[in-house]
Amino acid sequence: MPQVPGKSALFILLTSLISFSCEKAFLDDRASDDPVANFDYLWKTLDEKYVYFHYKEIDWDEIYREFRPQIDHQTHEKELFRVMADMLFRFRDGHVNLYAPFETSRNFLWYMEHPANFNYNNIRRYYLGEEARHTGPLANAIIDSVGYVYYQSFGHDIREPDIDYLISDFAGLKGIVIDVRSNGGGSSRNSRILASRFADRKRLVAKHLYKRGPAHDDFFDPVDQYLEPAGPLQFTGPVVVLMNRYSFSASNDFILKMQSLPHVTLMGDHSGGGGGIPLDNELPNGWLFRFSGTKTLAPDGFNVEHGIAPDVRINLHGSAEALGRDNIIDSAIKLISEKAETAANSGESPLPGKTTQIQARDAFFQRP
Repeated sequence: MPQVPGKSALFILLTSLISFSCEKAFLDDRASDDPVANFDYLWKTLDEKYVYFHYKEIDWDEIYREFRPQIDHQTHEKELFRVMADMLFRFRDGHVNLYAPFETSRNFLWYMEHPANFNYNNIRRYYLGEEARHTGPLANAIIDSVGYVYYQSFGHDIREPDIDYLISDFAGLKGIVIDVRSNGGGSSRNSRILASRFADRKRLVAKHLYKRGPAHDDFFDPVDQYLEPAGPLQFTGPVVVLMNRYSFSASNDFILKMQSLPHVTLMGDHSGGGGGIPLDNELPNGWLFRFSGTKTLAPDGFNVEHGIAPDVRINLHGSAEALGRDNIIDSAIKLISEKAETAANSGESPLPGKTTQIQARDAFFQRP
C-alpha cells in the first residue's frame, strides 16, 4: 500500500467531503423525498465510508436485509427516521448521528451502562470552592500543594497565554491533576495545545488511518502522529489525568497523547473512546448525518475506538460522595504526594512503568 504523507490527511478529508457534495448534486430531485431513496443513500454512504465494520464485527448486508423491508415509498417521515435511527443504533458509536428537523438520534449506551464516577457539584463546592480561578476554560485550584485543573469541554478553546499563566502559577508544586471526566470532546486542536505543554520531548503518540476506497478494509497506510513540546513553558513533573466513560472523542485523543508521556498516570475508569474523526453528510431529503470516517491507533497498533484503560482503576465511592468527597481526586493527590516524597528521598523522579500499563490494558480489552 502507498504511504500517505501526514500533510495529505486534510486533503483526504476535504476530498471526501467534496465527493459527498458532488454525489448530492447529481441526485434526482424527484427522489429527494422518497423514503426508499433516502434509506439506500444512507446505507450506501456508510457502506463505503464508515471505518469500523471489521473492528465491531458488523454484518452490514444483514442489517440491510433486516431494516430495508420496514419501509416503502409511502413510509411517513417520522417512521423513516425511526427505522434509520434503529439501524444506526447498531454501531454503538457516539460519532454516528442522524439529524432531522424534528429529532436527533444518538446512542448513549457506550457510557450509560457504566457508573458515572463523577459528581460536579462536589467538585465545585469542595475542591474548586470559592477561591477557584478560571484561567480561560480551565477551572483550577491548589490543593495540598498539588495543582488541580478541571476542563469541562474541549469545545471551549484554550489560548496559549492561559496555559502559560497556569503552568507558571503551578511551578514548584508537587504535581498537577487534570480532570477530563465527563468531558464529551470538542476540538482535537485544543487537545494538542494542552498536551504539548506536558511533553518532555518529541514522541510518537498515535497513528491515523484514512479510507482509500469503498471496501470495508481498504485503507491507506497509517499516518504517524507526534507530540512535542510547544510554547515557552512545559510541566514535566508528576501528572495524573482523571477519566471516566464519558471522556469521549477529543478527550479520548487527549488521554491517548498523555498516555505516551512517562511522567503521566491515567486514573479512574477507562475512557469512552470515539477514536475516529466524524464526517458529515446530507441525505437527499435534507436530513444530516455523521459517522466515524477515520481510525485512530495507539503507537503499538491498539485501536482506541472503544476507549483507553487507566493505569490506576478506581471508582467513585458512594460513601465518600455522600460526604462531599471525591475519592478519585483524593487518590490522585495522594499518588502525586507519594511520588514527590519518593523523589525527595531518592533524589530521583520515579516514572510510571508503561510496559506494565500496556500489559494491563491488553488484559482489560480483548483485541478484535
